Amino acid sequence: MIGAAPLTATDANLPTLIARNDLPVLIDCWAAWCPPCRGFAPTFDRASAEFKTQIRFAKLDTENNRNSAAQLRIQSIPTLILFQNGREIARQSGAMSYQQLTQWLATAFGLDREV
Repeated sequence: MIGAAPLTATDANLPTLIARNDLPVLIDCWAAWCPPCRGFAPTFDRASAEFKTQIRFAKLDTENNRNSAAQLRIQSIPTLILFQNGREIARQSGAMSYQQLTQWLATAFGLDREV
């Protein structure tokens, strides 16, 4: 069973992670040198634990996985990309508060309430 901590997405596993998953997949595209990325990490980790039965969370280090970053057309970080059934359904750039993140997820899923 997958734990609450976000998975590590890489050039090698990202295509499979996105395409072959029973849950929607939320990818946090980040870099270690990015202060907003580091500040957002605890929020992403909290959401990963909170919504572990509804969404699969993963982090993609864009510096160490440049092929994936290019394929995903990452132009700024942090960028969140939500995939469902192998297709991108939502994208958001910039760090968010926990409340903003849960509201964005609810909107992305077309819900009137928090995910």
